[in-house]
Amino acid sequence: MPAATLAPPFPRSGADTLLGQIGNTPLIRLGKIDADLPGIEIYAKAEFFNPGGSVKDRAALNMLLDGERRGLLTRDKIILDATSGNTGLAYAMIAAAKGYRVRLCLPRNASHERKQMLKAYGAEMIFTDPAEGSDGAIRKCREVYDADPGIYYYPDQYNNPANWRAHYNSTGAEILAQTGGRVTHFVACMGTSGTFTGVSRRLKDELPGMTCISAQPSTGFHGLEGLKHMPTAIVPGIYDEHLADANIWLETEDAYRMTRRLGREEGILVGISSGANVVAAREVARQLVEQGREAVIVTILCDGAGKYLSEPFWDDPD
Repeated sequence: MPAATLAPPFPRSGADTLLGQIGNTPLIRLGKIDADLPGIEIYAKAEFFNPGGSVKDRAALNMLLDGERRGLLTRDKIILDATSGNTGLAYAMIAAAKGYRVRLCLPRNASHERKQMLKAYGAEMIFTDPAEGSDGAIRKCREVYDADPGIYYYPDQYNNPANWRAHYNSTGAEILAQTGGRVTHFVACMGTSGTFTGVSRRLKDELPGMTCISAQPSTGFHGLEGLKHMPTAIVPGIYDEHLADANIWLETEDAYRMTRRLGREEGILVGISSGANVVAAREVARQLVEQGREAVIVTILCDGAGKYLSEPFWDDPD
């Protein structure tokens, strides 16, 4: 009897198999969240299905592949960047799979779970003053890079166009396909602004009359990890202030409340920025209902709840 054989095609490597799972995430109807909003459909891209657990897998992969293509990221270089957590986790996952070292600057008050996950991937961490938020991590990262630029590949997620292009080419295109072009409004909070910028540009290019609405914390002092209040923050170079048709200002407690609600009513356990996105989407929906308009609104569930379960807001009453 001939020896058994496995049918091709074979994956070229474990890294190819893992990284090939980035993108093509589900679009979920939030049917209970929009139940009291006649004529409104709210959908969310479930980015926690990415292998690194967040929307940042897309941008991190694109920035690293771009560095490889341009000859800037080579085996002798250390990947260096500032992060509030999720991009760092994406870098760390990809670096482990592809055989690179990674060094990350992040606020010391990043969640315990995130720090443990970074450690598990083998990432090196440089902690910065929590009071300075992501801006403090950016300043420290620049200082580290300037001290010895020859040993690093510094993608600089806040200023790298490969960040937003990842979402133009993938996230935005997926939303168009998954809604059959029915999407009328896109709503998203901003950190680097890469997701909002890339998706909005793609949707506006493809759908004349498309409305894209950004969201930000209402003040510079807030509990929405990873999000920026642009008037008081170091503004990312990829941020386009003219792209949003409007902006929603968010309160931290509203985002916490929605994050709990998504778990208890929709069965979707997500992080705080996801809750913030859904708050903003509902606010847009409420305004449209008042105007007697129908809409298909899409937002982003940026990551899962696993990195936030030690946070005390889960215990608060609704």
